[in-house]
Order: sequence, then structure tokens, then C-alpha cells
Amino acid sequence: MTFTSVLMLFAILAYLVVVVGIGVVLAKRNQTTEDFYLGGRKLGPFVTAMSAEASDMSSWLLMGLPGVAYVTGLADAAWTAIGLVIGTYINWLVVAKRLRHYTHACGNATTLPLFFSNRYRDEKKVLSVIAAVLIIIFFVPYTASGFAACGKLFSSLFGWDYMPAMVISAVVIVAYTTLGGFLAASTSDFLQSIIMTIAIIVVFVFGISNVGSFGAVIDNAKSMAGYFSLTQIYDPVTKSAAPYGALTIASMLAWGLGYFGMPHVLLRFMAIEDASKLALSRRVASIWVVISMTVAIFIGVIGNAMTKAGSLLELQDAETVIITIADLISKHGVLAALVAGVILAGILAATMSTADSQLLAASSSASQNILKEVFVKDMDEKTGILVARITVVVISLVGVFIARDSNSSVFQIVSFAWAGFGASFGPLVLLALFWKRSNMQGALAGMVCGGVMVFVWKFLVRPMGGILGIYELLPAFLVALLANVVVSLLTAPPAQEVQEEFERVSAMK
Repeated sequence: MTFTSVLMLFAILAYLVVVVGIGVVLAKRNQTTEDFYLGGRKLGPFVTAMSAEASDMSSWLLMGLPGVAYVTGLADAAWTAIGLVIGTYINWLVVAKRLRHYTHACGNATTLPLFFSNRYRDEKKVLSVIAAVLIIIFFVPYTASGFAACGKLFSSLFGWDYMPAMVISAVVIVAYTTLGGFLAASTSDFLQSIIMTIAIIVVFVFGISNVGSFGAVIDNAKSMAGYFSLTQIYDPVTKSAAPYGALTIASMLAWGLGYFGMPHVLLRFMAIEDASKLALSRRVASIWVVISMTVAIFIGVIGNAMTKAGSLLELQDAETVIITIADLISKHGVLAALVAGVILAGILAATMSTADSQLLAASSSASQNILKEVFVKDMDEKTGILVARITVVVISLVGVFIARDSNSSVFQIVSFAWAGFGASFGPLVLLALFWKRSNMQGALAGMVCGGVMVFVWKFLVRPMGGILGIYELLPAFLVALLANVVVSLLTAPPAQEVQEEFERVSAMK
């Protein structure tokens, strides 16, 4: 290992020590399961905002988005980002405060599945259990993809064997999540969002200076047919432009619908200490999302210009563009090597910030919504905390097992899991919060139909191509929404108690 590699590794290890330290420091604050899974509803506005966005973005922000822009130009990356920005803002504006009030009002629900059962007075916990099963189905492989990304990062940079690198990464994530719970995950996510921001800004500035000017970057983009267009897409094989129609744009914008059903994002809304401060959180989160995704997209465009200028070799894997630029930065001296280490820590942070949140969401579903609510209803708080921590470890072991193959395509599940949560929970969350006539039968029908339609559209309908080749989230979301409304109207209205609670929550400011 070269001296430069040692310096980069030192920066990364320093970061890992800090996040584990956060878990150790905050471990004593977990006295109840509410503390462990929701931080005792004590998050401040900045931690709420930045931890929500850091847990959402994952390594997709620093690897996936620049990679798409590097290869095909603006269209795919930009329309996806626009959909996510719109979804982020509306989610904070419309859902956040109402969900914070409602989850506290109906039995102080600490998980999304428990909120569903409490909201509809589902005494048998059918909604809670089905929601928990869906969370486990989608989140365990999603978590595994995070472990795999960390392992591949260390393996490709330092020549380590993939399996030990992946396991060490998983151990670190599990350590601070198991010790500190939600509060540690949220606090570390706040730190991780800062590191991610530093990483993309440094790469952005270095890339432009390497090419010569921002104008040179734009000139390179305009030289390729359709590369710098929002209505065309660049084909790197034929080096020509292909049309990017309205249906494709709508399909990419539909990514924003996923936010209404993301458990790890919605938990942040539930956990803020003062609901009146959500407006500040919304502004911080929205500004950060716009800036970070815009910079990430242009890093891909800049990377393409660097390749054309000869600074970078043609990338075999476009998603490694930031890693490759960081390696180039490291060759400019000791300080530059440490900066490169911070950039790589940013990629690691992006992955870890999502994996820890997914672990907690899957763990709470297994231990709280299935084990405690169905099988061990009289579980005390001390036992509950122990079970919660054991569940995090068990789910992590399953994730490590899934991620054991370095050539696995687990990472591709991310978009599918996003569609699964968006369609299963998104319409249900919106109707539970804003439609008094929604009842348990409608909620169950909508959740099941949304989840099933994601599978049906993904594997049976979408392969037909043509106008049917759209992202599965859009049709599944619409089917779930329709099923919830129709079944609710065809069955008895909610009990008077449920309707009165809805009115009380609606009156809250």
C-alpha cells in the first residue's frame, strides 16, 4: 500500500471512529423502545432535515446520479432529480407536521406500521403485521446493497479482499446503530450529510479547474448530440441523440411519489421535538437537496469532459467517476491525499447513512410490529431494548449473507424497493392523514394492491416495452390509491371515535 493510500485510509478510519463514538456516547439515552426507535421525539430541526435527506440519498447521490449523467447526459439524471426535489418539498410541506401530530395523537405510535393499526383501530394488528412484512422484504436486500457498496469501495481502492472489507463495514454500521439506536443514526446522518456536501463540492471545483473552465465543460457537453438536452438523450454507442418523450419524463418524475411511503424518511418527521420547527427543517432539506443533486449531476458532466481532455481514462464503470477523480486528487501531495480520503469517506457516509436507517426500520418491524404486538404483548421496556438490539444484529447477518457475492446485482434492487415502499405505503399515508372516510378495509386493500402491482408491473407488464415500459412506481401508486378509495366507499365508514380523532388532529396547528 502506497503512502498516499495510507493517508486516504487514515481519513476514512478517522471518520469511522467518530461515528462509532457517536453510538457509544448516545447509548445511555436509550431507556425505552421509543428512545431506541424514535429518539424519544427529541430531534432538533437541523438534525431532522439533514438526517432525513442523508438517509434518503445513499450512495446513489455520489455514484448513481453522476454515473448516469457521465454516460447519457442530462435528461435521465435531471428529470429524476426534478421529481425527487418536488417530492421532497411536498412531503415536508404537506405530510411532515400532520404525521408528527397524528402519530402522537393515536397511541403515540413509534413506527409506521403501528401508526396504520392505531389510526384505523385495527385491534388484531393485521395492517401492522402486513406493513412490517413488506418493510422487511424490501429493506433487508436494500441494506445488503449498502454493505456491498462499502465492501466494493475498500476492495477497489486498497486491494482488500471483498468479503472481509464488506464485513468490517457492516460491523461498523451495526455497532453505532445497535448502541445508539435512532438518535445515533440521526446524529451520524447529520455528520454524514456534511461530509457528503464537502465531497461533492471539492470534486466539482477540482474537476472544473482540471478541464480549464466551466465554459469548457459546457462546450464538451454541447458537442455530443442530445447530451445537454432535457428532451433528448445521448446514445454513447451510436454517438447520436435519441428522443426523450413526455411519457418517459412522467415516468422519471414519478420517483418523487416514493417519498410519501419511505419509512426511514417519515420516521424523521415523527421524531422532531417541536412540530412548529418543521418549516425550518423543510427549507434546510429542500435547499440541500437542490444543491447536492445539481452538483452531483454536473460532476458526471465534468467527468465526461475530463475524459475527453485526457485527464481521466475512459471509465469501465461510470458510477466510479467520483472515486476516480478522488484518486486523481490524491496525487497532488499529502494534504490532497487527506482531502481525497474525505471524499471517499463521503461516499462511505452516503451508503452508511441509508443502511443504518434501513436497519432500524426493518428491526422495528420485526421486533415491535410482529414479535411484541402479536406474540409477546407484555414485553417490558428493558427486554424490548435488548430484543431491538438483537434484531438489528440478526437482520444485519442476513444482509451480510445476501451481500457475500461481490458480483451480485443486489444494488439494482434500490429502485425496485423505492417503488415498493412508494406504492404500498404512499397512498395509504396520504389518505390516512387527509381523508376522514378512509377505513381499515380500504387501507388494507390499497397497501396489498400497491405492493402486488409493483411486482406485476416490474416482471410481467414492463418487459412488454413501448408505452408499458414505464417505471413501476407510477401505475402501482395509482392502483393502490384507487383501491383504497373504492373499497373505503363500498364498506362501512370508520367508527365515530376514529372520525373525531381525525377532526382533532386536523384542528392542530
